[in-house]
Amino acid sequence: MHDDLVDHLTRSTPLQRGEALRVVQDVLAYFDETTEQFVRRRHRELQGQGLLNAAIFQQVSAELEYRAVAPPELTLRQLRRIVYG
Repeated sequence: MHDDLVDHLTRSTPLQRGEALRVVQDVLAYFDETTEQFVRRRHRELQGQGLLNAAIFQQVSAELEYRAVAPPELTLRQLRRIVYG
């Protein structure tokens, strides 16, 4: 999976292939969260830092604007509609 990206990382960094593959997998897993998973995780993290809900929700809202979150699961019909209208 993503061999072209792994190859690029091994050429452009001192990472070995196995290390580059783990980095790619870690990054993909990080961005594979749904919106709901991201909000819950960030709420727990920020609450653990002692922030109150008002500040937490404001920060999470701001972070969501720049967050790539996993798209909703699409049916084959929805995929076809995307392609063919």
